[in-house]
Order: sequence, then C-alpha cells, then structure tokens
Amino acid sequence: MLSLKLAYRNLIGAGLRTWLNVIVLSFSFIIIIWNKGLLNGWNEQARRDMIDWQIGGGQYWQKDYDPYDMFTINESHNIILDRISDDIQNGLLTPILINTATIYPEGRMQNVLLKGILPEQKILKLPTDKLQKNSDEISILIGSRMAESNKLQVGDYFTIRWRDANGTFDAADAKVVDIFHANVPIVDQGKIWLSLEQLQKMLRTPNGATMLITENNSVEKEEISGWVFRGHDYLLKEMDNLIKMKSVGGSIFYGILLALALLAIFDTQILSISRRQKEIGTEIALGMTRWQVVRLFTVEGAMHSVFAAILAAIYGIPLLTWQAKVGLAMPEGADDYGLPIAKSIFPSYSIGLVIGTVLSIFIATVIVSYLPAKKISKMNPTDAIKGKIQ
Repeated sequence: MLSLKLAYRNLIGAGLRTWLNVIVLSFSFIIIIWNKGLLNGWNEQARRDMIDWQIGGGQYWQKDYDPYDMFTINESHNIILDRISDDIQNGLLTPILINTATIYPEGRMQNVLLKGILPEQKILKLPTDKLQKNSDEISILIGSRMAESNKLQVGDYFTIRWRDANGTFDAADAKVVDIFHANVPIVDQGKIWLSLEQLQKMLRTPNGATMLITENNSVEKEEISGWVFRGHDYLLKEMDNLIKMKSVGGSIFYGILLALALLAIFDTQILSISRRQKEIGTEIALGMTRWQVVRLFTVEGAMHSVFAAILAAIYGIPLLTWQAKVGLAMPEGADDYGLPIAKSIFPSYSIGLVIGTVLSIFIATVIVSYLPAKKISKMNPTDAIKGKIQ
C-alpha cells in the first residue's frame, strides 16, 4: 500500500512527462481494441452472410464434385433418391444442379455457371420465388455485379449455350426476371440462377443434382450414399484463414505502436532513476531495502498503464460504442476482390478482447518498468546520496 501511495505521488509530481506517456499508451489501447473489433465484426458478418446466401447449414456434394475443377462439374450429377425427396419436401434440404455454359449478351461472350434451384426454397436468401415454374421461357436471376459487368437489366434477353448430359450442344434465349444484391460475391459473379426443373430439362438429367444444401437449424447430418458432407469448418476455412492472416498483419502494427509507447516509459524510467539517485540513496539509508525501492519504481512504471486504461475508457467507450452502431463504410469496389464484404462493417467488441488487451499491455509495461529499475539493487547508498552515477 505504501508503494502505491508513493508511486502515485511521484507520478502526479512528474506532471507533463507522466501524462504524455499515459496519452500515448491510451492510444495503443484504443487502436488495438478497435482494429481487432473490426476484424471480429467482419468475420462474424462475413460468416453470417455466407451461411445465409451460400452454404446454409452445410452441403452434401456429389462425390466427384470439385468446385475448382471445371472439367468435373458437368459430370458431377447424382439422382435425388426418394429418401432425400422427403427432406426436400419438408424444407430440410434444397438441391442445386450446376453446369457450365456460355452466354452472349449483346454479342459478347462470357463463360458462366448455370445453377438450378427450387423456386420455393427458403434455406438461402436468394429471391428464387421470382423464377417461373412450368414455363417454356427460360427465366433467370442474376446478381448486381453480374448485371453491371454485362450491362443487363430486368427484362433483357440474351443467348445461353450449354452442353447436355449426352454431350450435345444446345442454345436458347433467356430472360432476366430479377437482379439481386448480395454481400457474397461468389453467388453473383459469373453465376446464373434458374429453376431446377428448367435446368434439369435443359441438361436432360431428370431428378439430377450436384449438391444438397441443408437447413441451418438442422443438427444431425446423416451419411447419404454417393454424397460427401461439407460442414461449416470446411466451407468457411478460406474465410477463417483470411481473418487469421489479417490478424497477423495487424499484430505487427500493434507491436510497433506498443513498442513506441513502451520505449517512452522505458526512457522515462531511466531518466527518473538517474535524476533521483539522491532520493534513492536516502530511502535505502532510512531503512528501505533495495528491492523495496526496485518495487516502488516498477509500480510507478506499471501505473502508467493503469492511468492509460482509465483515460482510454473515458474517451474510448463513447467512441467505440458509436463506431459499433454506425459501422465503418467500405469504399466502392471493395467487394470486387471476391471477398464477402458488406457496405458497412460493424465492429464487434467482446469482454475477452478488452480484458486480454488490457492485461497484455499491463504485463508489458511492468516488464519494461522493471528492467531499468533493477539497476537500483546494485546501487551503493553512500554513492547514491552523493549523486554519483554508477
């Protein structure tokens, strides 16, 4: 308790030097918490959007299907068994049929993926109810990025050419019935959505499907012959790796920022010990042990982080709360890189993040304060009182 009182008085007595260190250290608190909260918010938002728009509760893939191998996609079709049909009728599964194709909007050529899906499905947020059933006309859905890159609008027609299950090429005109906007570019760029029944008819694969998407709340994922289940751990692995990579890059920035603040405290401790040698010698002569004096100076240095945490809370809590409500607007074209990024990212701050940041900075401050203070344990009280620097 005596060390705390003396340390507090010494820090307050140091005046501007103390508060400059405290202000710089408080910036470290706020920037680290804000940056990590932003990454957490992006991760949570991206995972939520990918689940809602793309993967649902998980996916059953046809055993030969490989989304990165275009040569396997047209052959990766399975027949939907009767036992699967019951789950589809109950809304627990929705089948998707995938095939490569080429489109010719306004005479231009682009390779795309045709994706057939049930118009009545509710698992994904895609507005599939706009697709027409039992119609000779091919009605399609496209995303806003696809529409913009190909200069397409609702009501436009263009030609689609595909190859059916027998290897025969065919072509027909399709009509854009709706354009949707999704935060997940993978369901948009280079994708054309149409009725499952329509695509099965076009490919001559009655009752065929490439994947089965499960309802998000269903827990039990049973094995189905000819299908391989891919859960969230597998389907979100790339997103998780990206966030980890961003976290590593951010940690380097945190380290530089924190090192600058700790360097100021380290220099302050060395200067303080050098200027206060007479005081140190007097305290030892009056009965304080060397290690008690070392502890006093260590506590003084560590209290910089305590003051910094209090100061950071005063102006940081309102600032971070406001940022979490309004979000951080992303620049135009940020999602052109294929990453699931919303128009605004809302930071997410957890108690563990705040406590972990405070403790890590506090421990680092204690270590930095102790290193120069341990020199006191080798001081000669007589020389210290005379002001002789060892």
